[in-house]
Amino acid sequence: MAQTQVVIRPSSAFRIGLAELWRYRDLLLSLVEREIKVRYKQTLIGVAWAVVQPLFMVLVFTLFFGRLAKMPSGDLPYPVFVLSGMILWHYFAASLIGAANSLVEYKPLLSKVYFPRLVLPIAAVLVGSVDFGISLILLIAFASVYGVKLQLTFLFAPVFFVMTAFTALSVGLWLSSLNAMYRDVRYALPFLVQLWMFISPVVYPSSLLPESWQWIYALNPMVGLIEGFRWCVMGQGQVPILLWVSMSVVVLILVGGIVFFRQTERTLSDWI
Repeated sequence: MAQTQVVIRPSSAFRIGLAELWRYRDLLLSLVEREIKVRYKQTLIGVAWAVVQPLFMVLVFTLFFGRLAKMPSGDLPYPVFVLSGMILWHYFAASLIGAANSLVEYKPLLSKVYFPRLVLPIAAVLVGSVDFGISLILLIAFASVYGVKLQLTFLFAPVFFVMTAFTALSVGLWLSSLNAMYRDVRYALPFLVQLWMFISPVVYPSSLLPESWQWIYALNPMVGLIEGFRWCVMGQGQVPILLWVSMSVVVLILVGGIVFFRQTERTLSDWI
């Protein structure tokens, strides 16, 4: 009896393969569910860590930057100002680290079965959605305590969440491929994320920079997203023009990241 042989060849690096990703959507959802369960397994307070972590950071930044350094926060109380930037940054940082380590962490799975490798960084980015939702409730409570009324612009919060997810994915595709080839990336990543936070307007407004530097500053994609998210949830000011600069950078990074990831995917088994 003749045996059927299936040969899997790499597709073009310029092809995303959305149809193939859709066929493996059950695997994607299973990975997301698994990561959420593993994250808080054998913890005393479980998902409450999604509240404790940003809350602790807000207290520290309020003490050192709000009280001691007298950092301006516009018309917002400084704790609300910091928290509105912190929850978006926290989601971005966690998603970026997860996506960057996704190929290395799932090494046994990669060597045993075929599936589109893009599923792994995408799953890592989706995992943080639960923490983001919980942190958003914390922000609403904070705003209420400080007398800040939410406006209709709050309805745009999911839009900024999705844009932040794409930003984390776009950078994560580059770093996951590099991490598979050079394990130095894993050790440099925490320093990179920490440095990135301080060059983003999390604890200070972007208006502190001279206007002539604003466009260059917006090349950091998180600048427009954080400022835009503050406008969204607090309803103050208007959509910053920096957002469009930041999103243009994200599109370029995402396209380049997909191409680089698909090229690395061809020889991934050699590196892993």
